[in-house]
Amino acid sequence: MKNTLKRVVGGIGILLLSAVLINAVSNTKTENNEIDNDKEATSVTKVYAIKIPDSISFAGELMPTDDPEVMERIDREFLVNTYWQSNALLLLKRAHKYFPVIEPILKENGVPDDFKYLAVIESGLQNVVSPAGAKGYWQFMEPTAEEFGLEVNSNVDERYNLKLSTQAACEYLKSAKEKFGNWTLAAAAYNAGQSGVAKQMERQDVENYYDLLLGAETGRYVFRILAIKEIMSHPEKYGFQFEESDLYKYIPTYEVKVDTAVKDFVSFSKQFDINYKILKVHNPWLRDAYLNNRSRKVYHIEIPKKGTYLYNR
Repeated sequence: MKNTLKRVVGGIGILLLSAVLINAVSNTKTENNEIDNDKEATSVTKVYAIKIPDSISFAGELMPTDDPEVMERIDREFLVNTYWQSNALLLLKRAHKYFPVIEPILKENGVPDDFKYLAVIESGLQNVVSPAGAKGYWQFMEPTAEEFGLEVNSNVDERYNLKLSTQAACEYLKSAKEKFGNWTLAAAAYNAGQSGVAKQMERQDVENYYDLLLGAETGRYVFRILAIKEIMSHPEKYGFQFEESDLYKYIPTYEVKVDTAVKDFVSFSKQFDINYKILKVHNPWLRDAYLNNRSRKVYHIEIPKKGTYLYNR
């Protein structure tokens, strides 16, 4: 009986000691976790509100920044586009490559320089295809492209030609400016269509883009352009650090005129010491491996200067 009692008491003692040790370890872990959490809390990246410029304008037309609803909308675009850093930096890199092509065409047509940022928000300065089927740097739908002078077929799609599509965009924008009387509404019409904007202006009995209640995409459209314009014009102000050597460069080319059919662009490429891939990189508007050209139209094919690529050095 005594031995049994000793064993019971001894067992209780062991259990109590174990409980004390477990509790001590648990407390130590809790304290360590609290220390780790404190360290994490102090190392969290700080995110700051962005000060919106006092004066914002598009094509010389002022945004009414004293309107609180307008300010909320432009603030959203500044936040989204500033803190999506990887995308903004890519836009800055591509702009250095493509703006020198776009800017003189806008100027020759009397279209404000600010419209180069419309191309930025439309395509990110890439030859992309939208879910609705709009294509190219300026995102033309096929009927609109053809209406403004671009050729679209299985062989050739000039929506992918930066120079020609920029010219077509100028024609569209000048037409919209003539219809609406200002460039801000012309920009909105580029997104929603001239008839779509005109219908909403008549329905809501207003004459200003900032007074219109529009769908989500068109309602954000000009605000996105303006935020991108400000960020790309003053990148250091918004935290972007880079050297000019980090930016993409437009490859120097010369033009070859073609007014006949081309049976095989692989063989055609080799005549100019380049390969098929390089030919298509510089002429993405050539949509097939050959060119029918039954109409004997004159096409201008861009060829990179010798020594630009490893292939032709």
